Amino acid sequence: MSIAQNITQFNQSLPLEVKLVAVSKTKSNEAIMEAYQSGQRLFGENKVQELLQKWEALPKDIEWHFIGHLQSNKVKYLAPFISMIHAVDSYKLLQTINDEGRKIGRIVPCLVQFHIAEEQSKFGLDPDSADLFFQDVDLANLKHVAISGVMGMATFTPNTTQIDQEFLKLKNLFEVLKTTVFSQNTGFSEISMGMSHDYQQAIRNGSTMVRIGSSIFGDQNDTP
Repeated sequence: MSIAQNITQFNQSLPLEVKLVAVSKTKSNEAIMEAYQSGQRLFGENKVQELLQKWEALPKDIEWHFIGHLQSNKVKYLAPFISMIHAVDSYKLLQTINDEGRKIGRIVPCLVQFHIAEEQSKFGLDPDSADLFFQDVDLANLKHVAISGVMGMATFTPNTTQIDQEFLKLKNLFEVLKTTVFSQNTGFSEISMGMSHDYQQAIRNGSTMVRIGSSIFGDQNDTP
């Protein structure tokens, strides 16, 4: 099927409360525009330089999500326009995002990434240390960061039981944070989990945002 047909199929099949982030990394502007013309507005990229080039060239009502590992020294390039940073995995990065947001008078939406997979190559905070992390984070002074939820990636495995367990771990962690650290924050509402190969399991386990690349654009390109 074409990109347009794939977008239409996802829009018809995904629950209304689940947002579709079309992972467009390595894809041409023409491919992104085909998705755009089919109504897609949320796109995910994982390379700062590539994203900057696309932001310059493509329609300004696109909501760009940065889904890869972000270095602190690159935040200044994204802060003016990024709609959401998915993979915040340190207090230092949060502080840098806040500093850059303050400079331009903008609040930058972010998700905190947790390491729920067995694979050590994936980034993210230890879920078992979440309480310690937020004890150290001075949320009151992060006035230019909006922590909107959590993000995680399950192990790439055919073991669906394991994937369910990992997704459920992130969902349960979200619920704990929602009733404790973010009990007064109605904006803490997103669980970003699920890619082309496991998004249906992610949705069953509470995902509100799926990151889909290969099932829209072809090729394996939705792994941050």
